[in-house]
Amino acid sequence: MTPQLEVQLIAVIIAAACALPGVFLVLRRMAMLSDAISHTVLLGIVLAYLISNSLASPLLFVGTAAMGVITVWLVEMVSGSRLVREDAAIGLVFPALFSIAVLLISRYTGNIHLDTDSVLLGELAFAPFDRIELLGIDLPRALIFGGGALILNAILLALFYKELKLATFDPALAATLGFSPAIIHYGLMTSVSLTAVTAFDAVGSILVIALMVAPPATAYLLTDRLPRMIGLSVAIGVAAALSGYWVARWFDVSIAGAMATMAGIGFGAAWLFAPQRGIVAQALQHRSRRERFAVQMLTLHLLNHESTGDAAIECHPRHLIEELRWPPAFANAIVRRAEQSGLVRRQGDVLCLTEQGRALARDL
Repeated sequence: MTPQLEVQLIAVIIAAACALPGVFLVLRRMAMLSDAISHTVLLGIVLAYLISNSLASPLLFVGTAAMGVITVWLVEMVSGSRLVREDAAIGLVFPALFSIAVLLISRYTGNIHLDTDSVLLGELAFAPFDRIELLGIDLPRALIFGGGALILNAILLALFYKELKLATFDPALAATLGFSPAIIHYGLMTSVSLTAVTAFDAVGSILVIALMVAPPATAYLLTDRLPRMIGLSVAIGVAAALSGYWVARWFDVSIAGAMATMAGIGFGAAWLFAPQRGIVAQALQHRSRRERFAVQMLTLHLLNHESTGDAAIECHPRHLIEELRWPPAFANAIVRRAEQSGLVRRQGDVLCLTEQGRALARDL
């Protein structure tokens, strides 16, 4: 397998691994917390390294998972005091823990490959050169650890799908049925922490955040069904990873930056053009509702004035502009729509209701 294919495979696996827990972060409106965890686990890495003196020690995974849980606990403790809101609590906790990690790195780990640039930005192009042997096969370390994170997240999702779904949409009901929303919450945050640290060395925390938030947020705009949202989130993350790699190759730019950019472009496209929730769709729905209401107002107006002495004036199209204060172009459009719908017809210069239009106006 060539290094180029290995880079793409690593990116695809990490994107899928990040998308699975990311769906529930987006649904719980906890995207900012994923940002915090993706930075504060650096402190867990540093502390574990200082204890074990090895970047390959399993203690690093324990430290990162523990630091992710500690971050969530500190945020909830600060926000639970009700003196500050949750977003402010996140803004207080994660810079403090991340800053401690940066200070420890600059003070004690200046001569090893553990620095803030590699953790924040990563470099996927170098990932194929850091290799280990698994079952007699020489593979990139990032591929093995990323694949492990993906398999672990998929297993946890399959085993605890019902509990995650219930605790996400109705925590009170989950507690009533005997499930502990707190345990499910901390379990999800532990999964997020482990996923973040497995991707650190290859892609950096910035891309981890992008892949954990942008694809699920995009999928959220495209569907209301949770299984479909999970599938779409993984597919969008994979598409962002592959398209980002080729964009980076064509324009000779950062691979991680290009992938994050493509994830953002995907979200922007869905934000604008999603069938139900997109800005364009909402604008069209608003316009349709406005025109439908205006047609109803027109039928009511005509019903109130038909067969009266001033019907020739009140039912004239020009009078709609004065009486209902509609712009001329809008008034003409509403009259045309009412005529096309079979609600109104013209008798000379006067508008008259059809039987269908009269029935609608009476119902209103």
